[in-house]
Amino acid sequence: MVMVSLMIAAKCWAWLASGSASMLGSLTDSLMDITASAMSFLVLGYALRPADDDHRFGHGKAEALAGLGQAAFIAGSGCLLAFHGIERLFNPVELNHSMLGVWVSIFAIACTLVVVYVQTKVIKHTESIAIKADSVHYKGDLILNAAVLVAILLAQNGMLYADPIFAIGVAGYLLYNSWDIARQSADHLMDKELPDEEKAEIVLIANSHEDVFGVHDVRTRQGGKIKFIQMHLELEDTLPLIRAHHVADEVVAMIQQEFNCEMDILIHQDPISVCYKAAQVNELQN
Repeated sequence: MVMVSLMIAAKCWAWLASGSASMLGSLTDSLMDITASAMSFLVLGYALRPADDDHRFGHGKAEALAGLGQAAFIAGSGCLLAFHGIERLFNPVELNHSMLGVWVSIFAIACTLVVVYVQTKVIKHTESIAIKADSVHYKGDLILNAAVLVAILLAQNGMLYADPIFAIGVAGYLLYNSWDIARQSADHLMDKELPDEEKAEIVLIANSHEDVFGVHDVRTRQGGKIKFIQMHLELEDTLPLIRAHHVADEVVAMIQQEFNCEMDILIHQDPISVCYKAAQVNELQN
């Protein structure tokens, strides 16, 4: 937060002094960054709370709700910046104190590198989706600040249209990011299945147990950092209930060991003969 605040102050100074549209775009993006970071800080404290009587599946979806709010805010700012860039495209303005913008852009790149480094360290310990998304955005900011640097240098050498063109490009970048954040947030809220590769790995692990004859009705979703998995194991008809219970626990332990993340796994045990009869009925119906 401190590094981003310094960048905002420097970019605001450079924009007011130079009148650069691309610097305004970079300033807008930094304002989005600090808003997103502040929102993530506030929401993560709630999202990481353990399950309670009113929220038996935890509070992880709070991250997705915050993501939708961030996406709407970023999209609105991107549209306003695009309109400003288009206006400057038809009415180009010669920049003042352009070297100030150059040095501010270099300063912003250095600050962003520090932020990305710190976030990478945090992600290794928390596996937070919100911080991962924030980190991806800051990595994109490295390209953004470099683009602003190029735009100011080009405008300084007489190419006045470079500044508004780059501003419009920044607006497109903001709109793309808002769409990506909104899509990921919607996937979490709509209980989208885990990636096919992860589901295939889960089924493979369950089937590798010596007492498991098959797996069906696998359902998955993710809420915050918790992966929720439900499945039916096909077991021998004569297997004692206590052994069936142990088999389910062993499968759960195998999956958790492989993925090494927080999981909520619910397993139902089915006699294999019942599964076979159900499969025959489905074939006849089809």
